[in-house]
Amino acid sequence: MTPPPPPQSVRFISDCFVKPPQLPPRSNRPLHLPPWDLAMLSVHYIQKGLLFPLPPPCLDPAFDRPAFIRSFLEKLKRSLSSALFHFYPLAGRLATLKGTDPAFYTVFVDCADSPGARFVHAAIDLTVADILSPTYVPEVVQSFFDHDRAINHDGHALSLLSVQVTELADGVFIGLSINHAVGDGASFWLFFNSWSEIFRAQEKGAVDVVQLSRPPVLTRWFPENHPAPLSLPYTDDPSSFLAHYEAPELRERVFHFSAESIAGLKAEANRQCGTTNISSLQSLTALVWRCITRARRFPPSQVTGCRMAANNRARLDPPLPAEYFGNSITPVRTAAMVGELLGGGIGWAARLLHVAVAEHSNAKLREWNEEWIKRPQVYHLDKTFDSYSIMMGSSPRFDKYGNEFGLGKAVALRSGYANKFDGKVSAYPGREGGGSIDLEVCLPPATMAVLEADPEFMAAVTVS
Repeated sequence: MTPPPPPQSVRFISDCFVKPPQLPPRSNRPLHLPPWDLAMLSVHYIQKGLLFPLPPPCLDPAFDRPAFIRSFLEKLKRSLSSALFHFYPLAGRLATLKGTDPAFYTVFVDCADSPGARFVHAAIDLTVADILSPTYVPEVVQSFFDHDRAINHDGHALSLLSVQVTELADGVFIGLSINHAVGDGASFWLFFNSWSEIFRAQEKGAVDVVQLSRPPVLTRWFPENHPAPLSLPYTDDPSSFLAHYEAPELRERVFHFSAESIAGLKAEANRQCGTTNISSLQSLTALVWRCITRARRFPPSQVTGCRMAANNRARLDPPLPAEYFGNSITPVRTAAMVGELLGGGIGWAARLLHVAVAEHSNAKLREWNEEWIKRPQVYHLDKTFDSYSIMMGSSPRFDKYGNEFGLGKAVALRSGYANKFDGKVSAYPGREGGGSIDLEVCLPPATMAVLEADPEFMAAVTVS
């Protein structure tokens, strides 16, 4: 029997650093980080990217593709430099400030003393279909992102933003790795959207510095009576405070749910509860929580949890602007016994989630910050998120398919190795829009196989 061919690997062609054309005067001051930022120091960078087909002329053997790619990369670098003018912390590095008190140790962003954001050009002998056709996301996609397995504290030495552009035989993948201690998912997509906006403006002849339709708000929010900087509970050796995480063997699959399927789940959840208040995402999350829990085959008495990443910007009083650049998220947890969850129906689970989200108030957010300042701690993927629970991350509300770089609309969104574990689910908008949702589900192989045979779950999945 002929052995299978070896897996394809990425060829790194070049890399450089990109800086903004100029820095504002305030960039000379340390950008101190509040609790929601510092809590992220031991988790991975955010790694998300978009897959674009190349324009048809590029596939003609007579076309000068190398010249097209060179021009494309230069345009990306130019627009990235302009984007960093508005998002200048992403051109910086993390730094440590130590006080005379041995218990005083804080991490901040040094915006001035840095070579800038990293820009990588790579290539691989695969097609767009090779990425999209398999049932499970190919492991090679993880190599489409820089800073593989880095945790945010590594941003002392690594760039806080790295862009990797990977050429495929008939496409391009643009993958971003952004330090999660500097920004959350809303911040990530605000930057991606702004970079795309600048690229399009410069294609039309705009100058290097483009005025954005949604400029970021870079001033960090700190709880009242607790000004910056905030101290962390370690001195010269942070190893006991931080940890690198290695994920178990996981299958990763993207399931598509049409707008009609989502509407049906929402209607059924609200019907079972006799209400109209349960949202589409709460209904879908209830389905996923129930079905993954059933696939894990836990005993009825086992407690299982569901966490949902909640954007806190509008929940604070006074609220933060939607363009607040930083972390303003906390996981909202709901728990139940397996027997109750599986015996109560989708409405029963959705009501639990709805109540938890409704109770996630300004008072709770301020209490969380006060408790953190008294007892600082960071998230650890192997401790914060247990194997009896699921975690719903990202959001279908972010504008992910509105990013175009002269290549038209992306055909798919994919993510890297970062922040994946047994039970991690990420919600993305479906490419066709209209309320459709894609769920990126990470489970061990055996659990994934049971989920794929679950009639309740697969009845809601839309096969394209």
